Amino acid sequence: MFQIPRFSALVVVFISSISSAASLDSCPQFFVNASVPKLPNSAPARQRLLCFDAFAVLYSGESKTPVYVVEKLSRAQLADADGEQRTNKFYEEARLPSADRARLVDFKARIEDHGDELRFDRGHMAPAADMPNARAMAQSFSLSNMVPQAPANNRGAWAKSIEQATRKYVMRSAGDVYVFTGPVFTAPVRTLGPNQVWVPRYLYKLVYDPVANRAWAHWIENTDQARASKPITYEELVRRTGIEFLDKARPGGI
Repeated sequence: MFQIPRFSALVVVFISSISSAASLDSCPQFFVNASVPKLPNSAPARQRLLCFDAFAVLYSGESKTPVYVVEKLSRAQLADADGEQRTNKFYEEARLPSADRARLVDFKARIEDHGDELRFDRGHMAPAADMPNARAMAQSFSLSNMVPQAPANNRGAWAKSIEQATRKYVMRSAGDVYVFTGPVFTAPVRTLGPNQVWVPRYLYKLVYDPVANRAWAHWIENTDQARASKPITYEELVRRTGIEFLDKARPGGI
């Protein structure tokens, strides 16, 4: 049975109300019942909702990472995404104030850890492989959609188990599926690069199928050694993160 550490008192959840700099009216289609998740009071400053063609990002200018990224996936979208050429052209998000942006130089930095130098990938929260066309693909490489992710995690367990399992489920689903992906930080927070991009301790991916009335979440430590485990319940994810993702469409019986 999946066991979790009792770290809830240490979890730093960077959530608050969405900044007036962007309105939910810009992209309500990505949110369940056009309603944003209910967020804890403790939060960093400078949050903005950024809308893209195929996903939306609630971004923190303090952590310089997403708080969460949300997609509404369908079989048709993933069929369009199949074979779409990956661009690998990462870019700094010009819609953000200069002081709030993660920079390309940040991900070239290393972190000292017990005598070792750790490096990190630019880890997509909304995966490039979900993008249905060239424009959406290009947008997915915005640094606002990235967190510092352990390389073997990003390219291994996360990509091959968690992201692929999510796409396989969507291809079998009867309708649209909502997917929330994000980082969780624990104190003390490690930072990367001259602009101090926060490094997550854990990553999660919540899958919600409103037609089947099912929800579950993948949870993984942000290390090269981590392996994908049995998914956790929606209620357990809420407990760990403090975020009520489905506040106005709470799935029954899960």
